[in-house]
Parts: sequence; structure tokens; C-alpha cells
Amino acid sequence: MNRKENMADATATRRAVIFGAGGAGLAVALTACGGNGDTGGSVASEPTATGPVAQVADIPEGGGKIFREQKVVITQPVQGEFKAFSAVCTHKHCLVGTVANGTINCPCHGSKFDIKDGSVREGPAETPLPEQKINVTDGTISLT
Repeated sequence: MNRKENMADATATRRAVIFGAGGAGLAVALTACGGNGDTGGSVASEPTATGPVAQVADIPEGGGKIFREQKVVITQPVQGEFKAFSAVCTHKHCLVGTVANGTINCPCHGSKFDIKDGSVREGPAETPLPEQKINVTDGTISLT
């Protein structure tokens, strides 16, 4: 076989890999990457635990605190009123990053949610954060 024939065979083999089995692998990879469009920020969308999460004293009035392990954010919009929401952004399923100035803030694309009711204050998210059931007893806040 001469050099020209070897090059033609190599090109044909590369095409077979790219468009054959390699193309299937590429399709799988693209499908996996295309699920939510985020780079490493995506998490499961539901809080993962029940039971005690925080003490009342841990939650600042007019603010809140994110509990990453439980995937929940607990807020205290006004003194003595506690709310809990999923800490998973409804836009692309990133974990929210901060609670400040009356909003729960997602670092991935800038969505902001109201600490009073989880409603969208600034997109791109269009759906509010789902409220989570909590129980406040003897200074302890528990997911139910």
C-alpha cells in the first residue's frame, strides 16, 4: 500500500469514529451537557432532609440563611415570622448563594426571590421557590 492509500484509510477510519461510535458518544455527551446548561452548579431540586435545621437565633431578622446540605433556605421576613423555601433555583437548578436586601439570590444567572414568599423579584427565573414546611418549637426550626 502506498502513502496516499494509507492516508485515505486513516481519514476514512477517523470519519467512522467521529460519525459512527464516536458520534454516538458525542450525542450522549451533548445530551448530558444539555440538560440544564449550567457548569457545575446544578443540584437535585428537592430538599433532602427532615428534622431540626437551625435555631431561631441563627436566622437574622429581615434576612435568612442557606442550609446547603438540606437544600433549604430559612428566612425571617419580620421578627418572629419564619419561612422556608427550597434553596434550588427554579431557573437552572443551581443552589442559591446569598440572602441579602430582602432577596434570596442565585449566583448562576442572577435570579432573585423574595424572602417573604419565594416569589421571583428578578429573572431569568419565572417560577417562585417552592415553600417548605417547617415547625418552630422551643427555639428550634425543623423541616417537616
